[in-house]
Amino acid sequence: MRPARALIDLNALRHNYRLARQIHGGRVFAVIKANAYGHGTLACARALASEADGFAVAFLDEALALRAAGIGAPILLLEGVFDVDELILAARHGLWSAVHHVAQVEMIEKAVLPAPLRVWIKVNSGMNRAGFLPGAVRLIWKRLVISGKVKDCGFMTHFARADESDAAATAEQIRVFDAATRNLPGERCLANSGAILAWPDARRDWARPGIMLYGADPLPGEDHGLQAVMTLESRVVAVRDLASGDPLGYGARFVAPRPTRVGLVAMGYADGYPRSAPDRTPVAVAGKAAVLIGRVSMDMLTVDLTDLPDAGIGSPVELWGKRISVNDVAQAAGTISYELLCNVKRVNFVWEGQGKATVSPAAA
Repeated sequence: MRPARALIDLNALRHNYRLARQIHGGRVFAVIKANAYGHGTLACARALASEADGFAVAFLDEALALRAAGIGAPILLLEGVFDVDELILAARHGLWSAVHHVAQVEMIEKAVLPAPLRVWIKVNSGMNRAGFLPGAVRLIWKRLVISGKVKDCGFMTHFARADESDAAATAEQIRVFDAATRNLPGERCLANSGAILAWPDARRDWARPGIMLYGADPLPGEDHGLQAVMTLESRVVAVRDLASGDPLGYGARFVAPRPTRVGLVAMGYADGYPRSAPDRTPVAVAGKAAVLIGRVSMDMLTVDLTDLPDAGIGSPVELWGKRISVNDVAQAAGTISYELLCNVKRVNFVWEGQGKATVSPAAA
């Protein structure tokens, strides 16, 4: 079997959820959209099912998969619904829905629903991506209440710069949200991962941590006690010696500055490792620090074994995980940890920490 795999530590996931709840102090939606940020939606939901206050997903199909798997906790649709048929299904399955534009309000007003809805009115407090302008929030709330279709309205917003602990923009977004919702009944949900960790004023009735659940700190350089959930790993499958001046790989990006011992690793950009990763991106070989050399190709990448004489064919290679921070790899590649984790595919997935380990040839 090809040795490339993603090892998912569900105990670490539970640790991170508990930490988010402890810091926030209120109830917490576990955000498991996008296949749980690449970690496997159903495995992660089941691991948290006995303690999560609720879950958050992007859209209806993600929520229905959870209901079909027996997940009965509240599930919030962060994008809301896209048509009347989805609205009816959301009501039928007891799903909670964000409402962030007028067409969704009109849909609710006109629909014949099997059950009343619980909705979260999204306030555009300054990110200017989705949500109602502050001056419209009271009218939207009134329309939903008098429609007779809604049994409960909460209020939410999203921060553009919560991962910057000194950004005045976040403090302003909190102020705008509070002014827009003042004296309106209903629960509040403001804090994403960055706000949970860096913005105490954003901690209200509910939080919705995403990236921090998976152990990637949204404030790199700080230690909040998060544990990496995914370890992306493989093995050295061949070894080659280069003379000083020999090129390596596509485009000859790397030219050996000295006699260099090269390890070929079964991992490439088709597996989700970033092609943009430059020379000297950190890896760990047999538990010791090493670096990437040469351009990442579709199925393979190469690492420098020159200073690791005991490493060779069969040596384990960690691309990110417990030793190598996914944030460090993302920074080197010019992207963010979210993208790297969500892009992992084709490798074997192994989930540990929920009784017997389960294995899948790819994330579901």
